Amino acid sequence: MINSKKYIILILLGSILILIFSVLWTDKHYMIFSILIIFLSLVPFFLKFERKELKAENTVLIAILASTAVLGRVPFAAIPSVQATSFVIIMTALSFGEETGFMVGSLGAFASNMFMSQGPWTIWQMFCWGMMGVSAGILRNTKFMKNIIGQSIFGFIWGFLFGWIMNIWYVLYFGADSFSFQVFLMSCITSFKVDLNHAISNVVFILLFSKSWKKIFDRVKIKYDL
Repeated sequence: MINSKKYIILILLGSILILIFSVLWTDKHYMIFSILIIFLSLVPFFLKFERKELKAENTVLIAILASTAVLGRVPFAAIPSVQATSFVIIMTALSFGEETGFMVGSLGAFASNMFMSQGPWTIWQMFCWGMMGVSAGILRNTKFMKNIIGQSIFGFIWGFLFGWIMNIWYVLYFGADSFSFQVFLMSCITSFKVDLNHAISNVVFILLFSKSWKKIFDRVKIKYDL
């Protein structure tokens, strides 16, 4: 059985090898290497979760919340970037921590794409929503995230961060040969309205439902000792 330290060493070595090959490979397949690096960045979180001893209630909770994250996305598919998935992930992380937030975010992205269509973008969405959950969980005990204004600002910022990270995938996929900061910046300007939709929808859901969801989650934590 490989211990966690060896896992980390293997992941770091794999990342270094990928970066070396990306420099030496004359064809510059940036898209392939970026997907591999994103994949490796997700591995430690899944490994840590896999090796952790969990009660049945924890597993059921993650499954239910990931399903809720899916339901928060699919009905809004006709409106670009307007969905409740990010809200579900943020509230999950604020109540149950970064690990649960990551699992709900990454699994929610993967499961919702069963309906929205899978593709090379899926792992990027898993990364974005997973990191949204991780960052919300890390900050959950700060004064900033203890009030609804701070939560709204956090949701608004992540609405744009999500879009900017996904723009990296877009630029790499459709124009790897001409990738540059200027091209990336232009993609961010082009996607501004869509990213703004995401940011505003996060704020609206947080303002309307965060208090009631927090009360529900607090009762669940007490009842099932989570």
